[in-house]
Amino acid sequence: MSSLIRQSSLTFVLIAICSAAAFAQKPDNEYQVGAILWTQTSAEKTALAYQAFSLARLRLDQDFRTNRNRRVKRAVIVDVDETVLDNSFYQAKLVKEQKPFEAKTWTEWCNRAQATALPGAVEFLRYANSRGVRVFYITNRRVAEKDGTARNLKALGFPDVSDDTLLVRTDGSSKEPRRLSVAAKYRVVLLMGDNLNDFAEVFEQSKTIDRRLSAAEQNQQQFGARFIVLPNPMYGAWEDAVYGDGRLTEEQKAEKRRAVLKGY
Repeated sequence: MSSLIRQSSLTFVLIAICSAAAFAQKPDNEYQVGAILWTQTSAEKTALAYQAFSLARLRLDQDFRTNRNRRVKRAVIVDVDETVLDNSFYQAKLVKEQKPFEAKTWTEWCNRAQATALPGAVEFLRYANSRGVRVFYITNRRVAEKDGTARNLKALGFPDVSDDTLLVRTDGSSKEPRRLSVAAKYRVVLLMGDNLNDFAEVFEQSKTIDRRLSAAEQNQQQFGARFIVLPNPMYGAWEDAVYGDGRLTEEQKAEKRRAVLKGY
């Protein structure tokens, strides 16, 4: 009996080791190269960013024309990553070195304060600020990354960056409590982000591809009016929806990506 127990224990250990090795393999992030290249080199990316911030200015001006109450305190809420700051250098480094995303390297990148501004972002937010609109930066960067983020934003010329306006993640990933805290004191004219989770709780609750698409359809009138989306093909909740729940090996992720593709 003791021999069987030892054999069973050994088998269990070997299975655990093999399983751990499968998940510890180098990331297959070569598939991201096209998305990163598009982000870094395409004139279309620049044009789309200018288009988004031009539309934001038009909507802000429209709000001033239609809501003339001078006592109204207005605010604009923006996400940080891939909305006003471009982190494609970090993504490219991961691909070149065949490394996965890690909290440690992400924090190091944030605190280097070397991200660049998306085209049109600084100009629009400085314009909003000049009209008395409070700018809030709601990001899921963490407290350990707040100082570097503030230095980065200030160095690029973004307006009104302070402890009051730079709202980082302190507990859960949901941005809804932080959005509500702003909405309690200000009229939120616009929200801008690269991820639907940046706009409303309904998107945070929609985890699958079908539910995300349904939530977008149900809120279609908000897009271009109060919600303005910036393009980010590199990463995001859209990719999480492809993979679904549970830890997957790199091979399993690749299979999921191929399975979701629609061809003819």
